[in-house]
Parts: sequence; C-alpha cells; structure tokens
Amino acid sequence: MSMEITNNYSNYATSSTNSAKNSGSTKESNVTTSTVEFKTSTPGVTKTEQIKTGYSNVNDYSQYLQSKYSYMNTGTTSMQGVPTTVSVSSAFLKQCMNDPEKAKYLEENLAALPECASYAVSHAQGTLTSIEYRIDANGNITGISSGTNDPDGKIAKENAERKAKEKKEQEEKAAKRREEKQAEEEKAAERRAERSAARKEQIEKLAEGKEDGTFTVSAAGTDVKSVTQSIISKVSGTSAPTGASFDIKA
Repeated sequence: MSMEITNNYSNYATSSTNSAKNSGSTKESNVTTSTVEFKTSTPGVTKTEQIKTGYSNVNDYSQYLQSKYSYMNTGTTSMQGVPTTVSVSSAFLKQCMNDPEKAKYLEENLAALPECASYAVSHAQGTLTSIEYRIDANGNITGISSGTNDPDGKIAKENAERKAKEKKEQEEKAAKRREEKQAEEEKAAERRAERSAARKEQIEKLAEGKEDGTFTVSAAGTDVKSVTQSIISKVSGTSAPTGASFDIKA
C-alpha cells in the first residue's frame, strides 16, 4: 500500500502574502531574525515562531534548520515509530536563505511534519511501514507513505495455505492421471499377452493329435496370393494382410 500527496508551493505563496505577519526583526551580521506566525495542522490555529534569513551559503542555512528540525536532510529518522525521511532540495534552500516569505513557508511546513506524521499513522487504513516527504527545487511538497494491511501476517498466512492447498490438489490430479495412464498401459499389455496366448493356443490346437507336430489348414479365395496369406494367418494366428491380389479370371 502506498500513497502520494503533492502540495504546490505557488498556491501557498499567493495566499500567504497577505497572511504573513512580521512583528519584529533583529540582525546578527548578515543574518536577520524575524518573528512570524506559523499556521499549524489545526485549522485556524497559529503559533508564533522566529525564523532566520540572510545566510551567505546553503551549508550554514542547512545547519541552522537542522538545529530546529533534526529530521531534515539527515536520512531516515523515526516519527511515531515509523521510519521517516524528510528531504529538501538544496536549490530551494538557496532560494529560502535570503527570502523571508519562502523561508517562512519552508519552516512552517517543517514544523508541522511531526503532527502530520502522527495524523498519518492514526488515520491510515493498515499499518504504515515508511513515510517520506520531499520538497523540490520549486518548493512543491510530495508525501509518500507505504504500509501493509496485514501487519500480523494473517492474510499472508491464509494466502500461503491456499496456494499450498491448490498445489497439493494439482499434484494429486497429476498423480491420478499418471495412475490412470499406467492402468491403461497395463490393460493394453494384458490384452497383448492374451492375444499372444490365444495365438499360441491356436497353434497348439492345430498341432494337437499329431505326433510329429504337423498340422493341416486350408483356405479358399479368388487368387493364389490371398489364399496363401489366409493360410499363413491361420497358422500364425494373425489377421491376413490387405493388399494387391492376382487378377485371375476363369
């Protein structure tokens, strides 16, 4: 199970222009500290926060953000017991470090992540196995969650049992087909043996009463070839072969 949610920064930027609130600012070298109002995950509820801008390089700005949001660009962490990754594009960080409006947008969303993760875990239909948030070079946010509807393995166990049962049934059917084929082959062998015994018995009967083992058979037909074949078939106990015969007219 996975789900992806994307939030576009441009929509936020338009709506936040009039809602941003600067109640004061201080300067340390080129870095400016501003007091702003953050939106929260609760509609209509805000909180006062301080943000910093005016950094000369992305590395310093990243270190500042990571001191407040330890889960940003630090690999996989844990939120609500779920492995979570939060990545922000360095290109967007470069835009934010000297732009108070974009910096506010970024920190507002970073600050809301723990509550959002909590909401995701408590409202997901199933058990989440990972959560990921990505903020690209344009400030667009993509959220990806993965999970399972079978946390205790019950469904997997049932599927495995069903597959095992189906496999067993297939093997039993194959074994039955082999047995039937073997039985047919045995019957065919029996029939061949019976025919062979019948031929032998016929020959023995023909020779019965003859001390020297001789016998006499006769056949009639329209040509010498068919008559000869009939005689031989009677002697050997086989069917007379079919084929061309002599064309003899009286």
